[in-house]
Amino acid sequence: MPISIGIPFYNAEAYLADAIRSIFAQSYQDWELILVDDGSTDRSLEIAHSVNDPRVRVLSDGQNRRLPYRLNQITAEARYDLIGRMDADDLISPTRFEKQLSFLNTHPEFDLVTTGVCSITNDNRPVGVRCGSPDDQISGRKLLLGQCAVVHAAMLGRKAWFQRNPYDVSNNRTEDYELWLRAYSKNDFRLHILTEPLYYYREEDNVTAQKLLTAYASQRDLYRQYWQLGFSRVELELTVAKSYLKSVVVRGLDLLDKTDFLLKKRNTTITDECLLLHFNREIELITQTGLPE
Repeated sequence: MPISIGIPFYNAEAYLADAIRSIFAQSYQDWELILVDDGSTDRSLEIAHSVNDPRVRVLSDGQNRRLPYRLNQITAEARYDLIGRMDADDLISPTRFEKQLSFLNTHPEFDLVTTGVCSITNDNRPVGVRCGSPDDQISGRKLLLGQCAVVHAAMLGRKAWFQRNPYDVSNNRTEDYELWLRAYSKNDFRLHILTEPLYYYREEDNVTAQKLLTAYASQRDLYRQYWQLGFSRVELELTVAKSYLKSVVVRGLDLLDKTDFLLKKRNTTITDECLLLHFNREIELITQTGLPE
């Protein structure tokens, strides 16, 4: 079964080629790759156009419409019934799509499948993992609190689901969080989490105070909109108050230049030498994969 893979990009010239290499390094090769430019002003579009393969399409309208719009565009453009995605500055395990496709093919009751994450630095060094638990249950309360290991960029899902549940183009910071809550509220969030870390998430310098503060503000709006999925009215007010407190803490850490502490807290340090060797071998395989010119 062929799959459509979308990579939206904006000024990603430093990493886009390796993201594309991740697709060409896949053990599963029956795919189309849709590269969607969001008005880049660097060499990203040139890099995308340099890949000479009939399975690759490059879309560009010269405008900066932001990620939710581009993700909806990928859904509209996809030729196949399954759609996967990744961010333009990340890498993915060579077995990611093979394993995700195998799961969806054998579990028709699910619409979406995501994976665990290995956090990497800008120079591709693995530094941590977060994988969730095979016993994790998706609930409205956990979704509201961000306690479900739903990795957006590692998602593979059925095109019909994305057509039923488009991204909100007015939400440019927590578009995934809003989508999960909206779909869950309609009883349309049949997701499975593969706990194996099959996604290499480039997080160094990615956790900034401004991004966190913007995300917290958006989350507070969503708490108020979807609180009945898991909160009482009292719990709503307490959760909103805690969010404001988190914003105060972030501002304090930013003043002390310590926001990297939040990233370290998010991940589990890699202590297993065999696992570390596995990650490094996969990253090397990806970065040495040639691209057709």
